[in-house]
Amino acid sequence: MQVRHILHDKGRDVVAVGVHATLGEAAQLLSDKRIGALVVKDDDGMLTGIISERDLVRAIAKDGAAALKEQVGDHMTPAPETCVETDTVERVMEVMTRGRFRHVPVLDDHFVLCGMISIGDVVKTRIAETVSEAAALRDYISSATA
Repeated sequence: MQVRHILHDKGRDVVAVGVHATLGEAAQLLSDKRIGALVVKDDDGMLTGIISERDLVRAIAKDGAAALKEQVGDHMTPAPETCVETDTVERVMEVMTRGRFRHVPVLDDHFVLCGMISIGDVVKTRIAETVSEAAALRDYISSATA
């Protein structure tokens, strides 16, 4: 299965924050949208980074509550790993596991941001594939023995 199938099911909405927003604003957006990461865009609206809950926790652990007034650009992961819609779910799972991150921005055929997937999306898809394969095998075995 490809990443485009995940986006078809979950949607292509991308929640973004500007590079100059504060960590407090980013935290509020994460909370309001009930998500774990935000795409960070530069002044031209281009993907420049990603800020996750983990990044916020690290900043607060280091600087305390004062960190919430600092800019997202100072704490984001710059130039995040991305994937394209035609990538397989298996490839994205491998990249996420190797890189130890849970969110990946998705680019379309023209390398324009068109979605975001999480490890939860990937695992859900893999489970659905496994269940479908098991059912197909059961049906095959049942028809072969009948």
